[in-house]
Amino acid sequence: MALCEDQVRESLKQVIDPELYVNIVDLGLIYTVDIEEPNEEGLHDVVVEMTMTSPMCPAGPQLVAGAKGAVEGLDEVGEAEIKVVMEPPWSQDMMSDDARDQLNIF
Repeated sequence: MALCEDQVRESLKQVIDPELYVNIVDLGLIYTVDIEEPNEEGLHDVVVEMTMTSPMCPAGPQLVAGAKGAVEGLDEVGEAEIKVVMEPPWSQDMMSDDARDQLNIF
């Protein structure tokens, strides 16, 4: 089975924001997942664009490292590049219903 965006996003759910205790996918921090064609070893490089809840997020380096490790932990992945972007700015509207429930945001 070929690597797909859903697999990458599911793996990224392992990364939990240490301040909010919600995974980065449900928080809406993952913007894009770009899966490149497989290399000679059959492995895909993956580029993920993600954001932070604020530009000075103290957990930023931890979240980026966790995202890189989660993606590279997939058998089909060679190398992951995590790009932090601030456009569009993150808002609570980007969170999943599950995240809103966990944080008691209605």
